[in-house]
Amino acid sequence: MQRLTTNEPIPAPYRGGVVALGNFDGFHLGHQAVVARARAIATAEGRPLIVATFDPHPVRYFRPDAEPFRLTTLDQRQRLFASAGADAMLVFGFDAALAAVTAQDFIADWLRDRVGAACIVTGADFTFGAGRSGDATILAERATAAGLRSEAVGPIADADGPISSSRIRDALRAGRPEEAARLLTRPYAIQGVVQHGDKVGRTIGYPTANLDMGKYLRPAYGIYAVRGHLPDGRTLDGVANLGIRPQFTPPKELLEPHFFDFDGDLYGQTIEIDLIAHLRPEAKFDDLPTLIAQMDRDSAKAKTILAST
Repeated sequence: MQRLTTNEPIPAPYRGGVVALGNFDGFHLGHQAVVARARAIATAEGRPLIVATFDPHPVRYFRPDAEPFRLTTLDQRQRLFASAGADAMLVFGFDAALAAVTAQDFIADWLRDRVGAACIVTGADFTFGAGRSGDATILAERATAAGLRSEAVGPIADADGPISSSRIRDALRAGRPEEAARLLTRPYAIQGVVQHGDKVGRTIGYPTANLDMGKYLRPAYGIYAVRGHLPDGRTLDGVANLGIRPQFTPPKELLEPHFFDFDGDLYGQTIEIDLIAHLRPEAKFDDLPTLIAQMDRDSAKAKTILAST
């Protein structure tokens, strides 16, 4: 699937397409409903399906000091959009110029002229334009005047209310990855390049693959049952520490998965880690033997959970 940006002309094969438009961070059940509706229209009319997202997230632009909150990287979103049937991903680079565009100009100049969209599908709560002056109602009214069609998809809800990225973030911060996975329809996954570390884990029988958390949301610190996905297609079960490693000095925030029955070199490779279950908070132990005994118990618990998941 091709990745397009608004910094370059949209190729002719993608003009006249149906555009599913939103931030789509996490690509949860609600987002999937928007794209599914756009896909149905595109299929019925023989048009390309484009899923459009924003990067950086507008919140990051307006509040650069905000704590990390991203649920997915662009690469992860591209894979998810492709799996949902998109022909292309379109990235709106969110900068000062885009932040200043009025709702009317965004519809006529950006969506119609630059993107060449024939139909726009959003969530019912989508806002756009300078000062968030545009919403789904305004889009419906002004898109018609601009020669476009638009459609808003209502929220998807469960017993606890509308499904949203905020609910998923709250669940992860509270150490409930199973709840986040239910709303996402897949485990929350962190992707990164394996770094060299201090290699202490190797000396105590628990070698780890160290990942920087980057711009990802920080779930509750602690020990997790995890699954790792390697570039060669292998999937490995394991246990991971996510946090600042209070046992060691100096503290350093990392995601450190240890994969069971694996003895390979992953340095420099991009891997993805699914958080399956939160086993316990981080803790500091009196000595290494006590730490190792606890790690043995954590591993046994993780294996039991993973065997049934």
